[in-house]
Amino acid sequence: MPRFARSCALLSWLVLCASTAYAQVDIPGYHIVVQRQERLAESHWLLTGAVELEQGDTKLYADEVEVFEDQNRVVARGNVVLTQANNRIAADHADFNTKTHLGVFYRASGIANIQPPRQTPQPGGIIVPTVAGQETDVYFFGETVEKIGTKKYKITNGGFSTCVQPTPRWDLSADTIVLNVDHYTLLRQAILKVKGVPMFYLPVLYYPTKEDGRATGFLLPTYGTSAIRGQTIHNAFFWAINRSQDATILYDWYSKTGSGGGAEYRYNMGSGSDGTLTAYALDERTVTYQLANGSSATQTGSRSYKIVGGANQALPGRLRARARVDYFSSLLTNQTFNTNVSDASRNNRSYGANVVGAWRSYSLNGTFDRNEYFNSATSSGVIGTSPRVTITRSERPIFANAPVYFAVTGDGAHLDRQTKTDTIDDRSLGRFEITPQLRYPFKRWQWFTVNSSLSWRDTYYTRSLDLKTRLPISADLNRQYFTAQAQAVGPIFTRVWDTPDNGYAERFKHSIEPFFTVQRTSRIERHDEIIALDGSDSVYGGTTTLTYGLNNRVYAKRLVGQRSQAQEIIGVDISQTHYGDARASLVDPKYTTSYIPTAPTAANNFSPISVGVRVTPTPSINGTMRAEIDSRYRQLRTLSVSSNYTLVPYLSANVGWSHKFLIEELDGFKDPKALDHYINFSTNAHTADNKYGTNYSFNYDVLHSRMLQQRTSAFYNAQCCGIAFEYQRYNFAGISSVFVPSDSRFFLSFTLAGLGNFSPFSGGLNGVPR
Repeated sequence: MPRFARSCALLSWLVLCASTAYAQVDIPGYHIVVQRQERLAESHWLLTGAVELEQGDTKLYADEVEVFEDQNRVVARGNVVLTQANNRIAADHADFNTKTHLGVFYRASGIANIQPPRQTPQPGGIIVPTVAGQETDVYFFGETVEKIGTKKYKITNGGFSTCVQPTPRWDLSADTIVLNVDHYTLLRQAILKVKGVPMFYLPVLYYPTKEDGRATGFLLPTYGTSAIRGQTIHNAFFWAINRSQDATILYDWYSKTGSGGGAEYRYNMGSGSDGTLTAYALDERTVTYQLANGSSATQTGSRSYKIVGGANQALPGRLRARARVDYFSSLLTNQTFNTNVSDASRNNRSYGANVVGAWRSYSLNGTFDRNEYFNSATSSGVIGTSPRVTITRSERPIFANAPVYFAVTGDGAHLDRQTKTDTIDDRSLGRFEITPQLRYPFKRWQWFTVNSSLSWRDTYYTRSLDLKTRLPISADLNRQYFTAQAQAVGPIFTRVWDTPDNGYAERFKHSIEPFFTVQRTSRIERHDEIIALDGSDSVYGGTTTLTYGLNNRVYAKRLVGQRSQAQEIIGVDISQTHYGDARASLVDPKYTTSYIPTAPTAANNFSPISVGVRVTPTPSINGTMRAEIDSRYRQLRTLSVSSNYTLVPYLSANVGWSHKFLIEELDGFKDPKALDHYINFSTNAHTADNKYGTNYSFNYDVLHSRMLQQRTSAFYNAQCCGIAFEYQRYNFAGISSVFVPSDSRFFLSFTLAGLGNFSPFSGGLNGVPR
């Protein structure tokens, strides 16, 4: 070709390229990368070849994109991918709005980032166990995925899972899903599949996926079985009222006995003003129970309820109010539906409130409380105050810099005391008293101190006892007496050993501290006419008591981290009291086996010998022992031993042993049926990453050679899901305060990352580590 012709052809090609570049597609705010582009109409373009549209953190990739500039719309086909921050959607093709960033994706799947619900236990038994290695990504899929908000998607004929794996361990599928990341998720015609196997179906499922962990929604249901209640299903709805309040509403279904429902309300207004209230009601059918010995018993159907809660409230004028309630309408139901030994054997219900305040050296305490203790389903005793007001002036020197201190307390109360059987024995009365006190501490020598005090108590009772009938009468009574006391500690003897080459400690110290307390109480007139409602009413006058003993302390200075610290490794305390009036030994609160005023033959001028031992060789191992030895018969009254071992933060064990011994000559200890002998054990173990874990506990009645209860719980957590179960058997027959038949129980719960789980208020799965 001639040189001129070649130059014309090159010029024509450059002009064509220039005109094509000038007429390129323009989407405001977007950076476009494309291999080829073709204008199909005035505002209609076709982009092909590794198309990329980018605006901020939003990017759209596709093999082919049609652009409609006047409609702010693009239609993408072939390997379509939309990314926005940590969220991603892939599809066969999509119809997308470039201005709103919304659109529809066909045969699509995606990943959205969410924050899981709060991983803390809640009062009443609601728990959300942590999944080991839990990711906060949700994998979703569907025939169509419509992006209808910044983090909101509508999925048709699809599902989702938090198992971001090639084959998810679980997924929830539904006809329609509205996935509102950091807010809620709503499914219609939902099916949960685990390893591809359908587990349960729900017509509607609503639960939270809110970023702060508190959002309104349904919690996951749990399943259980019970020999008494049959098959059980528990489910609940959580309502995040606002930042300071929330509520949980639950429903329980029992195949044998009926159903139950309840609610838990919590609030926290700051400045120490908070509270929790849980209410639960049962509607039970008549059911026949199988007892441990093979026989059967029938329980009549009934309706019952339980209310548990507490609150704190700051008031004006430096006052603070507190309230509590732990009340049930049926003792049998309360013991039957609780899963731990403490609650199942508890035989009391109570409620109360008080107001406290302090102003300089003065303080105020106003209290109302009521406690009812059941001896049987039809027999109980009531104690309480309605109300009680105490005003105290704390200790202050009687003069400036004087070594003598003065304090005074005034107390006025209506004391409630009733015994309910076929009749009611009411010993309630009003009591008003004032108690001034002078105290002189002698601290001149470090190795020997004496603390002396002198107090006077004046008490007025609105009722008294008739000496002949021993029944309460409406005749008032006034009691006055003085108490002089001196508490001495020392002389203290110590010895120190330096052991630099010892592998355990570099220094040891042994301290021997003898102590004694002498107290004189003046004679009390009309003592036998006083209605004794608490320990202060049972004081015997005209007597002197002497308490004496020895404290032994062994300290070791050990290397803890980078510093050496002294810690007590052994402590041994021995004490006893001598009473001028032997009757005082029956009401001394310092000894656990002494309060037996109904057994006057047990009166003794000498108290039991109390022995206490504490051993802490390392911070991870500790043990205690306490014993009381009868001073008259030289036999053990009680002995209890407990120990705790913590190998690492995720492996620990506790063991306890208690024994009340038979003393044939001593009231309160000569009836074999009134004795007890128990072994308690519990252990908690889980891996450092909380992937595997288990709890095990038992209570064994040695006296009757039987297991009272065994409880096992375990869990397994994978990357995105887990399973937790609990099994319990108990048989409390023969325990005086328990009236429920034996039972075996099983609870099962799935844990899904980002969803959590639920546990019933009665305690199932409460012991599962979190």
